[in-house]
Amino acid sequence: MAYKSDLIEKDIEAYLKEHESKELLRFTTVGSVDDGKSTLIGRLLYDTGEVYEDQIASAREASTKDSEDEGIDLALITDGLKAEREQGITIDVAYRYFTTERRKFIIADTPGHVQYTRNMATGASTADAAIILIDARMGVLEQSRRHAFIASLLKIPNLLVAVNKMDLKDYDENVFNEICKDFERFSETLSFEEVVFFPVSALKGDNIVNLSSRTPWYKGATILEYLETVPLQRHVPEDELCLPVQYVIRPHLDFRGFAGTIAKGVLTKGREIVVLPSYKRSRIKSIETFNGEIEQAFAPSSVTITLEDNIDISRGDIIVYPDSPMVVRRQVEADIVWMNENKLETGKQYLIKQATNLVPCTIESILHVVNMETLAEEPAKNLELNNIGKVRVNISRPLVIDLYRDNRQAGAFILIDRMTNATVAAGMINGYDIREMDNSRGRDMKVSLEERTARFHQKASMILVTGESRPDIIKTCFTLERHLFDRGHLPMMVDPRKTPKHIAGDDFDHLLKYLESGMLVIAPFITPTASHLSLLEENLPEAELLEVFVAHKGGADAGAEVKKKNGLVIEGASTDVEVNQSVEDIIEEMQKRNLLI
Repeated sequence: MAYKSDLIEKDIEAYLKEHESKELLRFTTVGSVDDGKSTLIGRLLYDTGEVYEDQIASAREASTKDSEDEGIDLALITDGLKAEREQGITIDVAYRYFTTERRKFIIADTPGHVQYTRNMATGASTADAAIILIDARMGVLEQSRRHAFIASLLKIPNLLVAVNKMDLKDYDENVFNEICKDFERFSETLSFEEVVFFPVSALKGDNIVNLSSRTPWYKGATILEYLETVPLQRHVPEDELCLPVQYVIRPHLDFRGFAGTIAKGVLTKGREIVVLPSYKRSRIKSIETFNGEIEQAFAPSSVTITLEDNIDISRGDIIVYPDSPMVVRRQVEADIVWMNENKLETGKQYLIKQATNLVPCTIESILHVVNMETLAEEPAKNLELNNIGKVRVNISRPLVIDLYRDNRQAGAFILIDRMTNATVAAGMINGYDIREMDNSRGRDMKVSLEERTARFHQKASMILVTGESRPDIIKTCFTLERHLFDRGHLPMMVDPRKTPKHIAGDDFDHLLKYLESGMLVIAPFITPTASHLSLLEENLPEAELLEVFVAHKGGADAGAEVKKKNGLVIEGASTDVEVNQSVEDIIEEMQKRNLLI
């Protein structure tokens, strides 16, 4: 059944114009290995007359099994790699294009083998619909569930369940109904808007392009009819914009353009915009394209824009409208598909590729892994190849993000191993810190103590340095501050002239604020009284207090009281070498007490 228009022969320009106005639907085929995905696509192309004669000849020559269609193995139309034809499996994603009178289609034929699950996720990432094939002899397999779950995570709205190889089960209606019930129980918790079932034989051509007389009990549409009529969710919100900056174009001094592909919304000349994460504002001066300047551009157009103001914008920034729901965050929660044979390592540094950004990150924790049999969320210490789980990701610098359900581009990312440069995971952002944002300044209203602890690798604490000699105490404090700062920590030394006032007077709250900020407070104090120490111990519940006593050389016994209270006693030093060694002893003690992380 061919859908070639007579206009091709009569009026090619009219045909091209008609063809240009057709809707484009992207769909993918998923499922377990040997379920017949490539054969189904070959059948679609063959029965719609969308296969070239040289492709048919090549497939016929390579065919090793008989077929109703002139001895052609239809799977070979899409399986083009030598290894694929030798093994009879799909390895890489194969993209095919065809058209009917109603629509244009781009097909992604994805592999079903467990080893190539990562390829399946790649091919399905841009689809409007997915066809999952299930072998009527085998029923719903674990890999079938895994692929369906990934398609659900990717927010593909429509799922077509093709129960294939019905010819090998004598087109038994009961077999079809049992598989449908089994899959429906599994898919109830998934996010598909519609799940439709089809009894098919890709080899024989039943119910794919043409309705089959061999399934008189089936009253539904063919797969092609469904694909031609399923509604497309292509609403473009005019009040939203997401334009990741790909390049800054500066051909001469009088032109500065920012190029990228619109990920979401409508770009309108003259509208006010905000650049994230800097939150700088301007207006769109012009929208440039290959064909000249335009007034409006829609997703997913590639454009270059100029702004009325000369502001600093670079690759990785994202241009939005002022009331954009997008946020700037350093930590996100995401569903990920682990694609590497090496297990995920929490704490290990990876690269996160999101939109036009490539930034170091670490997996802070694994929140759960999904059991593919029951879809239950189970605790896990690591993720292995093809596991699907939820993780918390810490990012080294702020990223502009959106939830994946609202924005596939800004809400998706991949993880890259820094050592091998291999893509190890695909992720979909589903949550982040929901504290209020100060959108005018682009930062959280409050930075938590936990964030400061993680950033500076230290616990908020006070190092109270006492002793017998004021010069020795002050020299020790200055040297300790320098050593800690040079190691990447955030120390703050209290002015020696104000220490008693800070601890005993009205400024004590001011001193506590240093600790609330996550700082290592170094406080030189010659002879603190019992009331001073009691005040510190009572008011520092969240911080640690380490008292260091600097004794005269050869007089370490003078600090016996401090040592008794689990403090540290060191000797005063006359040379820089000795001072540095004493300070290293203090730092070693801080490490033992986990004040330095």
